[in-house]
Amino acid sequence: MTTNTEQWTPPTGSQAAALPTGTWWDAVRVPEDIGEHALGILGARSGAVIKDRCNTLYWLIAPGSAATWNLYRVHVLGAVEGVATYLGVPPVDRLTPPGSHWRVPFTRDGYLTDPRLLHKALIRALLAVAGDGRRDGR
Repeated sequence: MTTNTEQWTPPTGSQAAALPTGTWWDAVRVPEDIGEHALGILGARSGAVIKDRCNTLYWLIAPGSAATWNLYRVHVLGAVEGVATYLGVPPVDRLTPPGSHWRVPFTRDGYLTDPRLLHKALIRALLAVAGDGRRDGR
């Protein structure tokens, strides 16, 4: 059976498109310091990741798979009671700034990240970033 997540591809052309969360995927929004650390933990197990002009990272995960998450500085963007949040998705071939781009490139067969692995990586990243802050006297 084909699902919406299997049929989705990023926009083509030269402009990012505002696409609704909760239809093909949900997005996990993470600040750059935590996100880059989580990317290091996930390595090749990460699916596609969008980085916006504010250096925020967004992982794409299956809709509803992180609805119960409650992590500091981590926000799950998905449809709530039928109302979607929109995410600026760059064209499939935009891999560098300026503007939103694919920090980890989109591939048709592996763009969604396993939410269990992402959750674990984000917890480890949050602990590492908090530990770094304590050493700096923050």
